Amino acid sequence: MAEHPAYPVGLRLAGRRVVVLGGGQVAQRRLPALIAAGADVLLVSPEATPSVEAMADAGEITWEKRTYDEGDLADAWYALIATGDKEANTRASAEAERHRVWCVRSDDADRATAWTPATGHSEGVTIAVLTTEARGRDPRHTAAIRDAVVEGLRDGTLVAPHHRTRTPGVALVGGGPGDPDLITVRGRRLLAEADVVITDHLGPRDLLAELPPSVEVIDAAKLPYGRFMAQEAINNALIEHAKQGKSVVRLKGGDPFVYGRGMEEVQALAEAGVPCTVVPGISSSISVPGAAGIPVTHRGVAHEFTVVSGHIAPDDERSLVDWPSLAKLTGTLVILMGVGTIGKVAETLIAHGKSPDTPVALVQEGTTAAQRRVDATLATAGAAVVDHEVKPPAVIVIGEVVKVGPTPSES
Repeated sequence: MAEHPAYPVGLRLAGRRVVVLGGGQVAQRRLPALIAAGADVLLVSPEATPSVEAMADAGEITWEKRTYDEGDLADAWYALIATGDKEANTRASAEAERHRVWCVRSDDADRATAWTPATGHSEGVTIAVLTTEARGRDPRHTAAIRDAVVEGLRDGTLVAPHHRTRTPGVALVGGGPGDPDLITVRGRRLLAEADVVITDHLGPRDLLAELPPSVEVIDAAKLPYGRFMAQEAINNALIEHAKQGKSVVRLKGGDPFVYGRGMEEVQALAEAGVPCTVVPGISSSISVPGAAGIPVTHRGVAHEFTVVSGHIAPDDERSLVDWPSLAKLTGTLVILMGVGTIGKVAETLIAHGKSPDTPVALVQEGTTAAQRRVDATLATAGAAVVDHEVKPPAVIVIGEVVKVGPTPSES
């Protein structure tokens, strides 16, 4: 006789009686999902694992401390048979058949009327994987398929955009320091679902190649009219595309709120009545030093670290940084956007008491294949930028933590 595959279906068990026979490891694995489904669970077992007992103590299930009796399944909608007594399991599955109760049997799946799929969850979707044939079932194989699908949905490598339920708007996504693997799982998923992506030159560019041809990619670095008007143009582009009913991702390097002008975009969107989701990103201020083998804090060396923008020199009247106070700190100083001003920064810190011998590391293109590290001191940092042709983007680390890790290889 031909073997028929199982028919997959989702059981709605909320408020309905489910009977579980046996309180061992199988029950321990299956009970949380039944509880989450809202089932009225009756556990029949003389003993239970500590975890199962805790579920009973918390009132999540009802536990009758006895062996199976005929009639236990009469009012059940679904049954899980998982005792160590094969004869009792056989009698219970026969009762389930008589009462037309769908029944899973852990010791003999071929005699069960239902099979438990390998399940996983991602953003309101349940993934369930079943082997289509009774013979040759391999639980590890189905679990591996489940894991691959769930992971793909979570990290965006398996693209499954919403259509009916997707809400138009803008997602402000921090792309991390440059390595495409360092974007958050949520950021990558939103990127995969986007209709429009507005990016800048510090975003993880390699991810853009993975987008389908239907996605419109806008290079924010090429928007017109100079710095201020460019930001205004970016705001207008975000608003315009979102109001057309599109799902828009604003992809930024690092974290949107760490020198990323992200709040300006959030404010503009709020004023225009456009919904906005903020997805934090890994900041280069911590990740790039880490990738270069430099901890920003270390026991007995640095108990604090300070992140400073170096795009304005210390002697510029527009500077908001209290450089004299920074010179007195004993911890780590991390400077972003400071390649062009590091000479002036070093002079100022030394003038206010920082030792000229303070170690400095300049890490260019951190976390990417082009990463390189140049070591110097405060006294030589300005010359090192010129001599080694250090270019932005680069993160500059000042402090004793520079010398904590292994000796860096030749840059």
